[in-house]
Amino acid sequence: MSFKILVAEDEEITLNNITDTLREEGYEVTAARDGRGAMDKAESGHFDVLITDIKMPYVNGLDLLEKVKEKDPEIEAIIITGFGSIGSAVEAMKKGAYDYITKPFDLDELSLRVKKIYEQKTLRKENIALKTFFGMNREAPVIAKSERMKKILTVIDGMKGSDCSVLLTGESGVGKNLIAKIIYATSMRKDKPFISINCATLTEELLSSELFGHEKGAFTGAITTKHGLVEIADTGTLFLDEISELSPSLQAKLLKVVEEGEFFRVGGTRPLNVDVRFVAATNQDVKRLISDGRFREDLYYRLNVMEINIPPLRERTEDIRPLSLYFLQKHLPKSGKKIKGFSDEAMDILMNYSFPGNVRELENIIERAIILEKTSLIIPESIPQSIRLLQIETIDPDKLKTIDELIKDYAEKVLKMFGGNRTRAAEVLGISRTSLWKIMKEE
Repeated sequence: MSFKILVAEDEEITLNNITDTLREEGYEVTAARDGRGAMDKAESGHFDVLITDIKMPYVNGLDLLEKVKEKDPEIEAIIITGFGSIGSAVEAMKKGAYDYITKPFDLDELSLRVKKIYEQKTLRKENIALKTFFGMNREAPVIAKSERMKKILTVIDGMKGSDCSVLLTGESGVGKNLIAKIIYATSMRKDKPFISINCATLTEELLSSELFGHEKGAFTGAITTKHGLVEIADTGTLFLDEISELSPSLQAKLLKVVEEGEFFRVGGTRPLNVDVRFVAATNQDVKRLISDGRFREDLYYRLNVMEINIPPLRERTEDIRPLSLYFLQKHLPKSGKKIKGFSDEAMDILMNYSFPGNVRELENIIERAIILEKTSLIIPESIPQSIRLLQIETIDPDKLKTIDELIKDYAEKVLKMFGGNRTRAAEVLGISRTSLWKIMKEE
């Protein structure tokens, strides 16, 4: 449990009783004998809860509350007050205190109030995590008909009881994000936060702030303390896409988190501790980056406890049909259309296309086809023309054709594509109308 509490109390017996009780509950507790000492500790460290007496030497509880809240608005405070100082407790509530408790008090009652704050903060953090990972489907779809993808799923199933770091490699668009979700959904942390960030989309300064958060005043515009994604992902999983895009300084910071579970917010002076599982992905040759001095070898081996290489879609064509049907069902509801599937001709075009953009390109093609389609099936005309022109003739060993027959078949398809317009078809084929006429006339 990484939950930090600062207790400020000038009565030594009361201070020791509170500290011992909360530590037995598993909280990380820091004690201060007066308001000034508590102020110093709050300035140099991060705390989730402040428990403070109203009346203390040097700095009273109300002033301490105000200063601490100014530094970190998200900290919750429980005020300890005497029976005759209820008015001060009310004032403290107006200044943002979470609750108050009057002396003499039951330590069990104080523990229950702290536990309530802990549960609320945990729930709030998980809500942030879910918003950050917008659209997360905890039952991640698995579309794998090819043997290579089935082997990958077998590997993932075999490590569901492990917390090891995972490195996903493969070309851009092969589905590394989906595999990361499957790893998370089948892991021991499946009910904890899942956070995802693409390291290639932000500048070094913004990425540092997003990952590790920042303290108030760390830089211009940092008007409040911000919790980073590493902190929000505590007890859960953090997916770092395009990990090879991290700068050397961010690689060093990340290595410390992966190795020791420790990091500093930007502008922070005290380390924070987290328990996070890391899944990283890249489309680069990391070993080449290491030899070029652009990626830390120690970070690579920390992340690469388990490496999973995801093959490109052109090497697993068995997955094209089920993926196409999946993307059809995924995007169909928002279109309001009633498309039942794909015509044989349209599916043949997809099955014979090389998909340089991989799964991401296939999804874009299907989404576009849904928008254009006016019938109950996706037909070739709804598939981009560039893909139709690149369609490769599938050769059946039992139905071998001559070169002339193949040329004629291809010319017929192009002519049909342009609605019988021979001039346009001839232009695309790079021949004259007369040549096209001769090809079509040949028996």
